[in-house]
Amino acid sequence: MRLPLSSDLRQAGLPPGKARVKRAFDVIVALGLLPVILPVSLILISLAKFLNGQGLFSQDRVGQYGETFRLYKICSMREIENFTTNVTTDQDPRITPFGRLIRKTKLDELPQLWNVLKGEMSFVGPRPDVPEVYAGLTADETAFLCLKPGITGVASIAFRDEEGLLASVSDPESYNQTVLFPKKVRLNSDYISQQSLRLDIKIMAQTVLRVLI
Repeated sequence: MRLPLSSDLRQAGLPPGKARVKRAFDVIVALGLLPVILPVSLILISLAKFLNGQGLFSQDRVGQYGETFRLYKICSMREIENFTTNVTTDQDPRITPFGRLIRKTKLDELPQLWNVLKGEMSFVGPRPDVPEVYAGLTADETAFLCLKPGITGVASIAFRDEEGLLASVSDPESYNQTVLFPKKVRLNSDYISQQSLRLDIKIMAQTVLRVLI
């Protein structure tokens, strides 16, 4: 899938020098974390397989330039017949007890280190979503897709309790599409001009603190 990104928007991302520094930072940090994260991920995947029936979850997400890639997570949900929404609240009956724990601590995101090493994702950037979410957006509204998606980002910090917020409204799907997603688009678009290695480190530190506190 390719979204309607104009050639101008394709040039709106990071300058080549900044892009190389960001990529080098991602690779160095990912390789440094790999000896710790790999065994933890394998243990959690095994537990998820035993408790949930499926260890690793993968799904097509929209990445840089609107190209889809396969994103990986530790399985935190079970399938329920005729329950197919892509919007998840903290009251979602598909979330298993084990899944609730790893979602709250963000441990379900650990396999995305592989996406970072492959160059499909960065540690910091817009969170990738399923293709259907971007349907109907204009080229200007998808400007942030000139960046690689991230494990965390400015919108992730701003809406750190997104699932709880969605659970508090009567129509989570409508609220997500008309309120939350447009706000995320604006935050991610602002990140394009603000992006720096210093900001990325700050966002990563805030993410860790949000999980620990």
